[in-house]
Amino acid sequence: MAYQTVNPYTNQVVQTYTNATATQIEATLQVTHALYKKWRQEEPASRTAVLHRIATLLRQNKIELAKIVTIDMGKLLSEAKGEVELCAMIADYFADHGPQLLTATPLATQATGAAEVEKQAVGVIMAVEPWNFPYYQIMRVFAPNYLVGNPMILKHASNTPGSAAAFEKLILQAGAAKGSLVNLFLSYDQVQTIIADPRIQGVALTGSKRGGQAVARAAGENLKKSSMELGGSDAFVVLSDADLDQAVELAWRVRLYNAGQVCTSAKRFIVADNLYNEFLQRLQQQLATLHPGNPLDPQTTLAPLNSQRAKEKLEKQVQTAITGGAQVYYQFPEISLPGQFFAPVILTDIAPTNPVFYDEMFGPVIQVFAVHSDQEAIELANDSQLGLGGIVVSKDPQHGKTVAQKIETGMVFVNTFLSSLPELPFGGVKGSGYGRELSELGLMAFVNEKLVVTAQKPDYQNPAGGLIVL
Repeated sequence: MAYQTVNPYTNQVVQTYTNATATQIEATLQVTHALYKKWRQEEPASRTAVLHRIATLLRQNKIELAKIVTIDMGKLLSEAKGEVELCAMIADYFADHGPQLLTATPLATQATGAAEVEKQAVGVIMAVEPWNFPYYQIMRVFAPNYLVGNPMILKHASNTPGSAAAFEKLILQAGAAKGSLVNLFLSYDQVQTIIADPRIQGVALTGSKRGGQAVARAAGENLKKSSMELGGSDAFVVLSDADLDQAVELAWRVRLYNAGQVCTSAKRFIVADNLYNEFLQRLQQQLATLHPGNPLDPQTTLAPLNSQRAKEKLEKQVQTAITGGAQVYYQFPEISLPGQFFAPVILTDIAPTNPVFYDEMFGPVIQVFAVHSDQEAIELANDSQLGLGGIVVSKDPQHGKTVAQKIETGMVFVNTFLSSLPELPFGGVKGSGYGRELSELGLMAFVNEKLVVTAQKPDYQNPAGGLIVL
């Protein structure tokens, strides 16, 4: 696996990186495990100041860091700056709220003495992260685990090594101890070896279903707790009472953000039949205004995909859909630029028998379906092997919420963007994985919730018929 930055706009190789050696891996395991044992003697609050310094450095270096991301994987500079700011927010959130959330929870009990659940670190975490949000994907695992006291080894995507190196450098610059986060350019075989090591106690992955299955298998075989975020084919449900202006404005923005390369992008637009035709017309009008170009240019509104491989895969999926009976309602004009641009396309008439019906299309492909009732919309939304996010649009928020509650997914937003914020849990169900990141749930993802019962004097009686083991 070659770690290499290839600018998706110019197709030029920017830099190639050397893969980690077995010696480097062993040294990393030693330093991270030693740090874990040191942190076991310290309170989480002792690490909050570093998290705040990380947030400060992110904001101070926002433009430089954003450019690294844009050159690595091609997203619009404005979106890259937003990603850096979100990372700063996450660092501040866990610094501000984490220590309180990690305090012991007292339990009412019939046992003799006081009972409480303590929240303690478990050990070194192996994180395998993708390219589409190069900093954010790291931060949402790093920040909570740093506070808890779990050092982190990072294997980032092979096409965003510059972002991984920059993130690690910033963490150390903020004063974090050596071993807090170690970025290694690893092969998947090396990842499997690291997971098997007894010094690793948790595995976090965001990525493809195939990658998730392989890493989860290795974690399971070695009895390591894991969390998996494996993508989505999210439904965007436009109910019959929706404000069409609002629906269209939301629709094109959520689908084109990050050039459509978002796990939680709305990918299947399920529209009430009374609004279907006009929805398509207005959506086409919005897409026609897009301006492809250099993602570093603030005038650009359509960025290239992250790589030639991604473009070729998406082209193949669209052609398969058309061969399988899908209709092209609109195709953006051919883009005569050197980068990995994909012309946005609207597809209709995708039947359940179409080979791509259950596929996730990672890019600016908009699939639109007409339905005759709320129940039909719910059934179509749930007819998916994935369940990560979703959006419901209705003039009546309570109506929208009622429909949202019936959709089988990890997150649903009514009348607004599906947004990621540090206080909101992130994760899915079904083929979209398991576990949660961010919020209090993410903070507890790799925590030993340890019961401690303290009697003031020895008591050998059987409380309330409970089992006593002597």
